[in-house]
Amino acid sequence: MYPPIEPFATGTLHVSDANTIYWEASGNPLGQPALYLHGGPGGGIGSGYRRYFDPERYRIISLEQRGCGRSRPLATDPDADLSVNHTRALIDDIEALRLHLEVDSWLLLGVSWGCTLALAYAQAHPGRVTGIVLAAINTTTRFEVDWITEHLQALFPREWQSFARASGRKTGQRLIDAYLERLLDPEPDVRAAAAEAWCAWENVHVSLDPKFKPILLFEDPGFCQNFATLVVHYWKHAGFLDDGEILAGMSRLAGIPGVLIHGRFDVSSPMLTAWNLHEAWPGSELVIIESEGHGGPEMFEEVTRAISRL
Repeated sequence: MYPPIEPFATGTLHVSDANTIYWEASGNPLGQPALYLHGGPGGGIGSGYRRYFDPERYRIISLEQRGCGRSRPLATDPDADLSVNHTRALIDDIEALRLHLEVDSWLLLGVSWGCTLALAYAQAHPGRVTGIVLAAINTTTRFEVDWITEHLQALFPREWQSFARASGRKTGQRLIDAYLERLLDPEPDVRAAAAEAWCAWENVHVSLDPKFKPILLFEDPGFCQNFATLVVHYWKHAGFLDDGEILAGMSRLAGIPGVLIHGRFDVSSPMLTAWNLHEAWPGSELVIIESEGHGGPEMFEEVTRAISRL
């Protein structure tokens, strides 16, 4: 990975009457444009993503998606309207940023949820995409949502039992639906407890590495609640996409080079998703990291190499 760098430009862009998104650019202002799409939804961009790109070759661009990070309003703000926070709106936001920055086309890097968004954007605007690198792959289908919220009890029965009890779900109710009700409850204590339980479950399944340390950002109650609200909002609606829509649209990416990078031990995102995408994407390359799960140093070294190849 490349040494840390700071942005040469930052800004905000009004994308609707209610929403303003934060964006930043680093690397070479005259370099090949590349766009990083963060995970979550609601994870924010941090700074480490810049190290995947050669700063001499790339104009490295990212944005914080609606409702999180330095974009406003946050999902948990009193004036936030979650009804206008959905995947189609995020695709429009990306296009608005592309036009604002006068980018003709760009390479996409998506990580975790960012894979879903990168694929949805690329299928909507294939002529604006020069290549795609995806890591810790998911497509936010109902199967994947049920896998991570319901079926992982098979691997973590004690932790899942606590997670399920904290949802307060009614008989026959999906966990994801119950959590959204609690995260939108008028009582602050109810929302806070639901967010804490959700983020605790995230820390359970995100890594099988015995040396894994809990995600530090989850120790911030404000971040934890905003993150949980956005994740559950999107997951309840299966990413606001028709079931199987991403997989069915992979033929639109024929001719666009792509590298899919996934960890063998990723229990958060089943390997089957990465495999099915690779099979349906003509010319794509699938790289399996045999010793890692949903992220890890070897995976992100492979991300760096894939970007260099493209």
